Amino acid sequence: MTDDPRFVEFVAARADALLRYGYVLSGNPHDAADLTQEALIRLHRAWSRVQSKQNPESYTRMIMARLHISWWRLRRRERLAWDLPDETHRDFLPSEAEHGLWQALTGLPRKQRAVLVLRYYEDLDDAEIAEVLGVSRGTVRSHASLGLGKLRSSVPHLKTADGSTR
Repeated sequence: MTDDPRFVEFVAARADALLRYGYVLSGNPHDAADLTQEALIRLHRAWSRVQSKQNPESYTRMIMARLHISWWRLRRRERLAWDLPDETHRDFLPSEAEHGLWQALTGLPRKQRAVLVLRYYEDLDDAEIAEVLGVSRGTVRSHASLGLGKLRSSVPHLKTADGSTR
């Protein structure tokens, strides 16, 4: 099967951003790569209908969020620990200034992390997040509140809603 040149261009232009999104969702470079690869495979299957009717990047991010949720629902509670490679990938891993925040984010439960990523990284509102995650808006607000509270207590320089430092 010959690839549509527009699909090839899309992947070339947006693969790095999608990989970063996968990292923010999963907190793990290996899972991020798996999420990105699987989402692009599914996008390729649906390319003819997606590229003409919707935004392919939004569609791919939605696939990634749903895959991430289904994976953590299916996984057992054990978590594999991977050491980061010796070489740093500046375009992929968080900067030194952001490292504390990303460490704290990986310490959150998966649902709280997913809600915060979709809210602050993807800039989705509560209704959109609820639709992506398949939960109620109240559950989204609850996870966001709990997650932000844990982040504030673990990263002292985060600001509160009124602008003060906690």
